[in-house]
Amino acid sequence: MSEPVDPVDLVPDRPRPKVSELTEGFWAAAREHRLVVQRCDDCGALRHYPQPRCPECRSAAWRWTPLSGRGTVHTFTVTHQAFHPAWADRVPFAVATVELEEGVRMVSDLPPEDVDRVAIGMAVECWFEDHHLDDGTTFTFPRFRLADRPPPA
Repeated sequence: MSEPVDPVDLVPDRPRPKVSELTEGFWAAAREHRLVVQRCDDCGALRHYPQPRCPECRSAAWRWTPLSGRGTVHTFTVTHQAFHPAWADRVPFAVATVELEEGVRMVSDLPPEDVDRVAIGMAVECWFEDHHLDDGTTFTFPRFRLADRPPPA
């Protein structure tokens, strides 16, 4: 009979998306602390989430292009129930749709210190959260936080 497993060991620190051939460039840039999206080579439209064809002109030609990482809160919700065990000790938390200066939108949870202050239209900035994995690799999440953060005490 095997030893009982501590349930905490079964809970990842944060769910990670599956990286595909289509999304690898996005995640590779995140590891370098750069925020990128696809730009259509034919019509110039920016898009996120990564897609094989431009939704504007249907072109399959595209490249990764850097973004400023600055934007505003388009909408948000404050969640009081964890939808995944990794968030059990983080409730309540805020999830925001961010409209970046370049016009594309991304979704991000906000840091705990922003939950009680967030409002539609507030300025946000991108930051990168590195998760060091047991296999020695790092997975990096681009996240957003309010740009008017008070200085540290």
